[in-house]
Amino acid sequence: MTAPARTAPLLPPTERPRVILEHPDFYVVHKPALWLTHPVRARIEVPDLLTFMQRTTGEADLAPPHRLDRETSGAQVLTRDREAAQRFFTLFKTHLVGKTYLAVVHGTPDWERRTLDAPLGDLGLGGANRISIRQGVVPDGRPAVTDFRVVARRAGHALIEAYPRSGRLHQIRAHLSHLGLPMVGDKIYGRDPDVFLTFMETGQTPELTARLGLARQALHAARVAFPWAGTQVVAEVPLAPDLQAYWDALPDTP
Repeated sequence: MTAPARTAPLLPPTERPRVILEHPDFYVVHKPALWLTHPVRARIEVPDLLTFMQRTTGEADLAPPHRLDRETSGAQVLTRDREAAQRFFTLFKTHLVGKTYLAVVHGTPDWERRTLDAPLGDLGLGGANRISIRQGVVPDGRPAVTDFRVVARRAGHALIEAYPRSGRLHQIRAHLSHLGLPMVGDKIYGRDPDVFLTFMETGQTPELTARLGLARQALHAARVAFPWAGTQVVAEVPLAPDLQAYWDALPDTP
């Protein structure tokens, strides 16, 4: 079945966006977890990065050439005019924007680097899947390739760097799940297949957070790189405080 409409309140964000890099043509901003990239129509009011930055800067033409999920923190680009927006459209279309993510996962892989080339598509409702938006590795899926590197291991967890070469829905989360490395806090691809349905019914309760380990999926956009005006632009955002705190609290054992 599909998830019911949620009416319970969302957990409020504890951080505010901050500018990492300001350029005459664009900003790179740290989008905190639990902020939307742009406003959407919903029953529950959720803060969004675009509105915040438009009000903060007074620049009505700001626009996001890409989007981070609400629960994902990290580097988000905002263009400052239509010409820059068009240039970014071309950069993304020609795969010249590189985005590197950090994820905290359950499990300790026996490899240091791995490239997963596995097509992704809708799993379809039925059987063990009760969530319509859940993606999975399927033979007739769309091509999806992700490069992974283990940064560190600690107490049955791993900190993994992920570099998606394609941009499929939920690509990193679905690929990690396929590898048997579910992301901490992930309501759709985590270790509990029904937790997302609970979330849709109850909202983010303390009990649900305890069940998940985190109030959100442990995914952070750590780096974005792209060519611009003859130079290579690189912007990095340190691991978000909540993810760093979770990692630091783990016993320092493999």
